[in-house]
Amino acid sequence: MGRYNVNAARAQRLEAHGERWDFEVDGELFWLPTELPRHVVGKLAELDQSDLDGLLTLLLGEEQVKRLDQHVVSVQDIQGLLEAYGRDTGMTLGESSASTRS
Repeated sequence: MGRYNVNAARAQRLEAHGERWDFEVDGELFWLPTELPRHVVGKLAELDQSDLDGLLTLLLGEEQVKRLDQHVVSVQDIQGLLEAYGRDTGMTLGESSASTRS
C-alpha cells in the first residue's frame, strides 16, 4: 500500500482550486483561502456558534468584512456560501461539520 504524500495532495488541491475560492456579492468580488492554516481553525473552534461576524472576520479578514458590510447579506446567504465553499474545497466549518461527523 502506498503512503499518503501531503505535499502531493496539497499541490493537487491547489491545482484544482487555486489558492483562493472566489465569490461575488452584488458584482463585488471576495475570496476565501482554499486551505486554512491550523491556527485559524483553532480560533474558529473558540468562537461561539452564533458569532457570525467573528467567523467572517477570521475567514475573510477585516478589510473584506468591511467591504461585505456594505451589502445586504442574510444569514441564509452566508450559510449557502459556506456550504458551497465546503463542497468545493472539501472543508467543513461550524455546526454543519459537527453534524456530519456522527
